[in-house]
This record gives sequence, C-alpha cells and structure tokens, in this order.
Amino acid sequence: MDQLADAAGVSARTLYRLFGSRAALLHELGCSPRPTARELILDTGLELVGRRGLVELSMDELAEAAGVSRATLYRLFPGKSALFAALIRTYSPWEAVADVLETMPDGQPAEVVPAVGRAIGAAMEGRAALLLHMVFELLKGDPDTIEGAKHTMARGIPDLVQYLSGEMAAGRLRRMHPVVAFQLLAGPIVAHQLTRPLAERSLGFTTSPEQVTDQIVQAWLRAMAVDENPGAEPS
Repeated sequence: MDQLADAAGVSARTLYRLFGSRAALLHELGCSPRPTARELILDTGLELVGRRGLVELSMDELAEAAGVSRATLYRLFPGKSALFAALIRTYSPWEAVADVLETMPDGQPAEVVPAVGRAIGAAMEGRAALLLHMVFELLKGDPDTIEGAKHTMARGIPDLVQYLSGEMAAGRLRRMHPVVAFQLLAGPIVAHQLTRPLAERSLGFTTSPEQVTDQIVQAWLRAMAVDENPGAEPS
C-alpha cells in the first residue's frame, strides 16, 4: 500500500480510509494477476474446509483439486495446521484490520472506524459463509485448528479491542466492554454478507456492499458517541 500511495501521490492512510485493504483496491483497479500455486491451494482449501471441515480434509484431494503436485503442496504447507494458519491469515479480515490500525494509530474514531468497517466488509465479501465455517472449525477445538490459529489471531482483533478501549478511556467513545463494541461493529457487517443473496433475490435489494458497510459504520458511530450533556433535560 505504501508503494501504491507513493505512486498516486497520496498517503497510505488515505488509501486505507477509501478502500479498506490492498485487495479491495486492486479489485477496484481491475487487477487480477494469474494466481500462484499458493493462491490456488488456498482458494481450493477455503472451499474444501468450508464444505466438510479440516478434520475430513484430504491433503491429496486438495492437491488434485488445486491442480498442483503433492510435492508442491507439502513444500508450501507441511500439514493441516500450516494450511489452516495460512487460510486465517489470507481470508480473515483481521490482518487487514491490523494494517489499518498500524497506518492510523492515533486516528479519531470518525476516521479509523469507517476504514476498519470497509476492511472487514471487503475481506468477507462473497466468502462470509465459508469464513463462518472456519469459525465453527475453531470452536470444535481440533488440535490442527488450534495450532494453526495460535500464531495468527494475535493481530487484528486484539489491536482493534485495544484501540476501542483507548478511545473509551479518552472519552471519545461511549464506555462498554470493548469486545462488545467490536461485536456491535462486525456483527451487522457479517449478517449483511450472509443474508445479502436472499435480500437480492427476494426483495430486490440493490444497495452496494460498500454503501451498506458505510451505513452500518455511521449507525455504530452515532450509537457510540459520547453524550456531551448527560444531565440535560429532554426538550
């Protein structure tokens, strides 16, 4: 993103605010380079894990479905835990959220939260159901999923919770448990992604995902705004 920002003559902070993530920016630009073997494996792995779970996944079947050799698969991902860790890093929104927060660590909520919302929305667009299956895999507590997640969940969610906690302590956001505040932000975005296909087919819903995310974020900011006159009588 830093190189793209330099080429465009703007700050990386501006790019994150407008697009949320590098992947979303490249998508807007229409850039779709030929996928590498790693990308083919991860795309196929996400579908297979989402369909039947990590325990039932056959690494040989994954290699065949991805169109790569077993040697290539095991060179890139020595086992299921390594594969699951890479799936989380690649497809969960939390790496993108961490990048946003690193770019604007001292930003105000009105600037940071919209960028975080767009990063979450962009990462989940078209993949919400599959990512939800990955969450179910984590909840099962299989050793491969625990090992795979151990080193990949240290960025993103903790960073966002820490940011929200700091903003509450500074009096810029309404006080509540920061985990609840995070859930109030991410939950509606996930719910929209899951129900959007039904809304499009049955209700003729046409508002773009980006607009929906922005509306959710603005509603969150209004709900989290600190009452400047808590003792004032209603007019």
